[in-house]
Amino acid sequence: MRQNLIKKLYDYPFFKLNQLLNGISPPDHIAPILLHIGEPQIPPPQLLSDQIAKNSHLWAKYPPIKGSPDYLIAVGQWISKRYDFDGDIIDPNSHIMVACGTREALFLAAKLAVERKKPQLLDGQKPIIAMPNPLYHVYYGGTLMAGAVPYYLSANAENNFIPDFSKINDGILNRIAMIYLCSPANPVGKVASKSKLQDMIKLARKYNFILAFDECYSENYFNEPPIGGLRAAYDLDGKFDNILCFNSLSKRSSAPGLRTGFIAGDPQLIADFTMLRSYGGAQVAGPLMAAGAALWRDETHVENNRNHYRKLLKIADDCLGDLPGYIRPDAAFFLWLNVAKSGLTGEEAVKKLWQIAGVKTQAGKFMSRPENNTEENNTEENNNITPNITPGDDYIRIALVYDEDVMHNGLSHIGKILRDEG
Repeated sequence: MRQNLIKKLYDYPFFKLNQLLNGISPPDHIAPILLHIGEPQIPPPQLLSDQIAKNSHLWAKYPPIKGSPDYLIAVGQWISKRYDFDGDIIDPNSHIMVACGTREALFLAAKLAVERKKPQLLDGQKPIIAMPNPLYHVYYGGTLMAGAVPYYLSANAENNFIPDFSKINDGILNRIAMIYLCSPANPVGKVASKSKLQDMIKLARKYNFILAFDECYSENYFNEPPIGGLRAAYDLDGKFDNILCFNSLSKRSSAPGLRTGFIAGDPQLIADFTMLRSYGGAQVAGPLMAAGAALWRDETHVENNRNHYRKLLKIADDCLGDLPGYIRPDAAFFLWLNVAKSGLTGEEAVKKLWQIAGVKTQAGKFMSRPENNTEENNTEENNNITPNITPGDDYIRIALVYDEDVMHNGLSHIGKILRDEG
């Protein structure tokens, strides 16, 4: 009997976190500190509200599904400046489309990829979508609902938390419709090198699948700006074939409620994606695109945000840097903290931190999937052959999203409790 896929979607990290903490409450005198979700608490710049008010007349108009001309131009200008493209290499009309944040776009990309791959498969073969493990849960949900088989490849200490998809065997690669690659990565905070990205692009073109670069943390870096998929592809051979890059203003501009981002890359994929979204995609309202265009054109607030996150990382270094499981991230605003040396699993640490200090974190297990003995068997069709062990079992994810005082308070509590356990 075919399993109800909607039931499988309940394997959702925040749903599972609520179940884990059900019946557990922090002391009444403690104000909870919610570090389990990557929701920036820095206020967005005033120009966001100003532009929405200035363009309020657009509420009365259906917005174009591909994006307003000014929004597409603003994104094209930002891409060209950020990734150092000359002249008219980036064409706003063919290389870019608006997105309602990145979540919906990443979810729908799975459907696009699967339908594109089906004619290439032998009868009876199911398409595969590969993803890093641990992962952003939308990759899993999009894969399931597109009718594909998820394939998980570990991002762990042995590979510096950057999965090596080139190790996938030909039998799997021939069935892959898409690979999700998150860099800077959620939750592990690592950045893939240019050579790693180009190896992935070569693989996508050899086996004709879509390479989906999730780059929503691209501007939340601490030192050097990460190279993006567009730049890596262009430096390879001057083409954007087989790639789609996803980005938004949620993290960059502290505007998660704006739900405004973009997809950029292969012109034919952009055209096909536009048609798909014309049927079922959420349109981004005109005033929101006007605000989004203004945000993409302004870098002052972005640098201010980066400086804030640098201060928070310094606090993390001071509060947790002596713990044996501490890993300093390259970018994004998460800590991927191994708590095993404190004698705890990730789930145990989450419960203890909440119950004792009112600090809510996310269990790494809930952001991961079980591992199998061999990579060729590492698909959901076969994942019952090994115990329920994931690469996130020993970890918790901590979001560095509040002001300095709140973060110092929360991280100090985490450090004390883990040291006491150790």
